Amino acid sequence: MAVGVGIGLAASLAAAPYIEPLLFGISPTDPSTYLAVAAALLTVAIVAAFLPAWRASQVDPREALQAD
Repeated sequence: MAVGVGIGLAASLAAAPYIEPLLFGISPTDPSTYLAVAAALLTVAIVAAFLPAWRASQVDPREALQAD
């Protein structure tokens, strides 16, 4: 997750000069925006990974193996 966010941050910094005309009232390299987006993406990724893992941990392994 962190590697993906890091690659995304590097790519967005590289693309910043190209999207500057589309931004109003914010600089293309605003650190607070980058931190907020990175935090939101990491939170979503952690929740998306945690919920299925938690559900899978609630299953009895014997029952799961005998079901097949």
